Amino acid sequence: MHMLSRYLPILDWGRTYDRTVLSNDLMAAVIVTIMLIPQSLAYALLAGLPPVVGLYASILPLVLYAIFGTSRTLAVGPVAVVSLMTASAAGAVADQGTAAYLEAAITLAFLSGIMLAILGLLRAGFLANLLSHPVISGFITASGILIATSQLKHILGISAGGDNWPDMLGSLAASLGTTNYWTLAVGVPVTLFLFWVRKGAKPALQRMGMPPRAADMTAKAGPVVAVALTILAVLAFDLQAKGVNLVGAIPQGLPPFAVPSTDLSLIQQLWVPALLISIIGFVESVSVAQTLAAKRRQRIAPDQELIGLGAANIASAFSGGYPVTGGFARSAVNFDAGAETPAAGAFTAIGIALATLFLTPLLFSLPIATLAATIIVAVLSLVDLKTPKLLWRYSKADFAAHMATIGVTLLAGVELGVISGVGVGLMLYLWRASRPHAAIVGRVPETEHFRNIERHKVFTVPHVLSIRIDEALTYLNARWLEEYVLEQVADHPAVRSVILMCSAVNEIDASGLESLEAINHRLGDGGVVLHLSEVKGPVMDRLKRTHFLEDLSGNVFLSQDRAFSEALKDDGQDEVSDDPLLARGMI
Repeated sequence: MHMLSRYLPILDWGRTYDRTVLSNDLMAAVIVTIMLIPQSLAYALLAGLPPVVGLYASILPLVLYAIFGTSRTLAVGPVAVVSLMTASAAGAVADQGTAAYLEAAITLAFLSGIMLAILGLLRAGFLANLLSHPVISGFITASGILIATSQLKHILGISAGGDNWPDMLGSLAASLGTTNYWTLAVGVPVTLFLFWVRKGAKPALQRMGMPPRAADMTAKAGPVVAVALTILAVLAFDLQAKGVNLVGAIPQGLPPFAVPSTDLSLIQQLWVPALLISIIGFVESVSVAQTLAAKRRQRIAPDQELIGLGAANIASAFSGGYPVTGGFARSAVNFDAGAETPAAGAFTAIGIALATLFLTPLLFSLPIATLAATIIVAVLSLVDLKTPKLLWRYSKADFAAHMATIGVTLLAGVELGVISGVGVGLMLYLWRASRPHAAIVGRVPETEHFRNIERHKVFTVPHVLSIRIDEALTYLNARWLEEYVLEQVADHPAVRSVILMCSAVNEIDASGLESLEAINHRLGDGGVVLHLSEVKGPVMDRLKRTHFLEDLSGNVFLSQDRAFSEALKDDGQDEVSDDPLLARGMI
């Protein structure tokens, strides 16, 4: 039963489900449904798909996640970044508006779902760590800029395109002369209204006497108000006749059964984008889920989250949808509305299903500009202009990865942006690992602690050289360590004992062992004894399986203080001299 509940978390929280929890979940579902309807339509538009596909992607995926997911408050569905990546991937194999384009989007969802589920079964959630925070932050910032720019054409009522930022800007500039001012009269006020709703609606409602919680929930319904008002404006002023583009007829009814493509050539073209969508979606979803879970002192299981998101995407594919993941805005609303279990998502799915059955005719006169404004306001909150400055001050390497991701994403597109970000991050990691930090250390007066002579006022003696290694010894840095130690010994001709302080060494691979053997041999040839100190247990266990300890010219000591004291005795000195002439200055 424990094994079954591990893969079916619903069996865990379902045992304690009662009327109070049901009431809270239903209330949250109503609020999220109201928010999700315009968002689903808007994100489908961003993905280059018919608006109804966004609704389809918000029904069965939510039900499957409720069964397999571990987050109590994560709201799954279409999100901006994944919608942009879907448009990029599907647009590379088919033209928007064609059956082949929709088939590509459905196949992307299926491939993504299969990949996520397999990674979950293999417990490979750690693979998402390949995307560092600077890379993710840079990608999301650049994606937000791309998405907002791509939607300006709908605000202006013009035709424009482009797969990267320069092309988009050039296309927009070339088409400005054809701006439809009636569309502009709809798009600009709606955008301004939605910006105000995000920041000013809640305080305004509170000043009118509404309780804080009610004011917050009411403000979240701002997009629905914008939808209703613009539909009324279209009907009142006959804006369709004036060239304002409308959503038009939306198929009424539940999602149809769909089958992903089995064309191997298409799958070959889509598997890399599907993998990138899977990783980006998983990282975004887990980040949101962990943040919300921590607020209630709950936990999620990342590997099971992979399975839950995989099941959601497979369900999306077979119900005519496209790739989905957990969204921050919806999840935050779900959390604030009091959702207690994933059942809230299933109830939201029922609400969306009812909308597809009964409300779609009402959306015929919805302006495309309203959906574009919804997207712009949502994604501009993702643009983070503070991180580059912080990274520049904290880590130039992370700054480089961050800016490389932003630059390549804007100039070459989302897929190359992610790949370049991962590539730069890995190269910087390998570069740092190949040049680990090491320091000559000395004893802090009247203590048993040893610190960097460049940072602290410590005592040393000319005949003993203590070097602290602050990295695992692997093939990446083994040669560097060998050169560093021998260089330091050459610079200190009086040295008779070298102590390698290994307190930070978590691993020594075969290359690292070979370098230690070379150091021991070359120091021995020069009449210098090599000691090790503070070697960790697992590392010591592996060294004992070799001949290194038998060949070691010195000893292995439990503490650096003990090693230093014994080295002093070997040089005929019992204690560390307090002569200030031997002290190394603080820098």
